Amino acid sequence: MANQHIVPNNGQWQVKRENATRATKTFDTQKEAIAYGRNIAIHQESELVIHDRHGRIRDKDSYGNDPCPPKDTRF
Repeated sequence: MANQHIVPNNGQWQVKRENATRATKTFDTQKEAIAYGRNIAIHQESELVIHDRHGRIRDKDSYGNDPCPPKDTRF
């Protein structure tokens, strides 16, 4: 499935599917957009990409389809 991006747009925050031209949904706060986008990413087993207010990526969370999973450190 496609990754979900949390992006700024004219003082609001949008949840956008990767490579989509239109937003899935628009919110007044980044916190609301992250919660909504996280729910989609969990159900689609994709990645949530959070951008800052300047559009730069500030965080990523993977929910089941991590291209670089962390190595198990247990012995």
